[in-house]
Amino acid sequence: MGNRTVINICGEEYTFVSEESTEYMEKVGTHVSEKMREILTNSRVGRTDAAVLAAANITDELYKAQQASEQLRGQIKGYLDQAAQAQNEVSELKREVFRLQQRLDKQ
Repeated sequence: MGNRTVINICGEEYTFVSEESTEYMEKVGTHVSEKMREILTNSRVGRTDAAVLAAANITDELYKAQQASEQLRGQIKGYLDQAAQAQNEVSELKREVFRLQQRLDKQ
């Protein structure tokens, strides 16, 4: 069924049911509460609008983090491809050194 966690977000208590740990859910709740408080402090909006703006800001952060993650994955794949190519070149050079050594030994 999941863990039940009561979380305080901007003075209101909400009960969440999740497979995640209580500690994790509290961390999530704290993040949402902080985002809402930031908006409420810096804007003249009500709690509902603050919640919507907080959700939009958190979603923006999520999408940007996903994009950065994809870029990092692409860079890592590029590095792995370069490493594999370098390893192939090293193997080929070792074979060439071995062939040259054999030729020298025959002389």
